[in-house]
Amino acid sequence: MKRLPVFLLMVPMIALMVGCASKQSKNETTFNKSDTYWYKELTKDIKIDALDKADEAYTSLASEHVRSPLLKEAMMLLAKAHMKNEEYLMANYYLDEYIKRYANMQNIAYLKYLKIRSNFLSFKRLNRDQKLLLDTISEAEGYLKEYENSDFTPEVQTILTRLYLSNQLLNQNIAALYRKTGKLKAAKIYQDKVDHSWLHGVKINQPKSGLLNIF
Repeated sequence: MKRLPVFLLMVPMIALMVGCASKQSKNETTFNKSDTYWYKELTKDIKIDALDKADEAYTSLASEHVRSPLLKEAMMLLAKAHMKNEEYLMANYYLDEYIKRYANMQNIAYLKYLKIRSNFLSFKRLNRDQKLLLDTISEAEGYLKEYENSDFTPEVQTILTRLYLSNQLLNQNIAALYRKTGKLKAAKIYQDKVDHSWLHGVKINQPKSGLLNIF
C-alpha cells in the first residue's frame, strides 16, 4: 500500500491548530480590555444607533471595571439613546441604575424628571396602560410637591396636565365600552369618575395613538 507523504498527514493537525489559535485570538479581543476601550466602543455604537452592541459594550465595561468613573457617563448616554429610539423600558433600566448609584441632592430632581418623561413617552396604547398611567400621575404629583422650585417643574406640570386629560379620556372610553356590552353597573362607575372630575365638560379629542403627546 502506497504511503501518503508526511506533509499531507499533517494537514488536519495544522488546520486544527490554526482554528484553535484563531478562536483564542478572537476571545482575547473581547476580554481584558480597558474601561476606555469599552467606553469608546459604546459611544461609537450609539452614534450609529447600534444600541444592542452598545448595551453589550456597557455590560463588558460594568463587569470588567466595576469602579470605573466612566460607568456614570455610560449609563446616562444609554438612557438618553434608548429614550431617543423609543425604547423606554431600556431607558428606564439605565435611569433606575443611575439613580441607585449616583443620585444626590444636586441631580435627583433632574433624574426623576427624566423618569417621568420616559414613562409619559412610553404610552403607545391608551386603553392598555391604565396602571402605568395612574402610577405616572402619582409620580408627577409627588414630584411637584417635592421639587416645586425645580427647573423642570414647568415641564412636569405640562406632562401632568396631559396625563389628567388622557385619564379622563380613558375613563370615557371604558364607560362607553361597558355600556356597549350591556354592563351598565360598571359603566356607571367609570361615568361617575368622568362626571366628578375637574375636567368634566372639557372636550377632549381622541389621539391617533398613545397619549396626548407634547414632545
